[in-house]
Amino acid sequence: MNSLKPTIASETTLRPASAGWGTLAGFCASLVGIGLARFAYTPLLPAIISAQWFDPSKAAYLGAANLAGYLAGAISGRSLAARTSTAFTLRAMMLLASLAFFACAWPVSFAWFFAWRFLSGTAGGALMVLAAPTVLAHVPASRRGLAGGVIFMGVGVGIAASGTLVPLLLEQGLRQTWLGLGLICLVLTAIAWRGWPTEHAPADTPAQHRRPAANGTLKALYVEYALNAAGWVPHMIFLVDFVARGMGQGLQVGARYWVLFGIGATVGPLLAGVLADRIGFGRALRVSFIIEAISVVVPALGLGSIWLMISSVVVGAFVTGTVPLVLGRLHEVLARHPAQQRSAWQTATVGFALFQAVAAYGLSFLFSYSGGNYSVLFIIGTSAMVLAFVIDVVAVRNANGQ
Repeated sequence: MNSLKPTIASETTLRPASAGWGTLAGFCASLVGIGLARFAYTPLLPAIISAQWFDPSKAAYLGAANLAGYLAGAISGRSLAARTSTAFTLRAMMLLASLAFFACAWPVSFAWFFAWRFLSGTAGGALMVLAAPTVLAHVPASRRGLAGGVIFMGVGVGIAASGTLVPLLLEQGLRQTWLGLGLICLVLTAIAWRGWPTEHAPADTPAQHRRPAANGTLKALYVEYALNAAGWVPHMIFLVDFVARGMGQGLQVGARYWVLFGIGATVGPLLAGVLADRIGFGRALRVSFIIEAISVVVPALGLGSIWLMISSVVVGAFVTGTVPLVLGRLHEVLARHPAQQRSAWQTATVGFALFQAVAAYGLSFLFSYSGGNYSVLFIIGTSAMVLAFVIDVVAVRNANGQ
């Protein structure tokens, strides 16, 4: 295996990709692995049940399979890349996500479908851990906010597509929809194929910082990112139901708020990246915590439709926009320890996935236990955002006082 390493390294060094091409590859990866592989399943769920592929309870378990796979991919992504190369792993994971769509076009059995939904999530988790850090290591620091925003905009585009493209494809049939999504993913994989940067960026070459970065700010960042994952759950899971049943406005009106959520998710990373390039990732992150806290609590206050629309757009924007902010902040915190940046991002992603899953199940239980009290869910989400802000402020003050 060792004899292969110089060959792989030399090939990638001889064909360095531009930062712009790498950013496009990262965008395609987030669109395929997260935007489509995860979020396209939501509008497909009623069609799967209506076509009697699976009953409602089994179909819900199939949705959970993707989340479980995502966690597995986030944990194993770097190990997979270490055995071959990062570029090889990124290409393989995009192909795997594409293949999963084709495989799901035939409901052979519950186990078959579960396995492919799990593998689809695994691909998404690995792509989240590997794609952005690989690209951003080659982007000048002054442009990392914008580049990160473009990369993670792919997630928002996928959310928006889940509410627009999928219904159009479903007019041709359920099986044709799965095949169509698989074809789109293959095209995106082909676009990204030669766009991945060299295996090692110049910034990663110094070897003098081999000790772990003893940094309380880094640990605080892990907690803040995980709390954000929990804080978004009320909107991500209960927003449509809150409008449809809680406000008595029906499913069609509730779906419109989800479209607004998707629009926010599409532009959020780009706007957050531009803000970070202007005022720095740390300040931008604290500003985002304040805005998120205000926006998440809006449904609990009963302020009316206009405010709820604003809340939907803003929270959607930060669901995707906070990701490049946290990754950029991580790069700032570990600026003198570049070799640790990828492993730190993996830790943050795993913590995010765990907290999101725990919050989803926990708030669902609380919702049932409270007799359908929506307000308490949004208040808990707001509390998580406020706590993230407080932790960040305290961590920065402690770091400045050292």
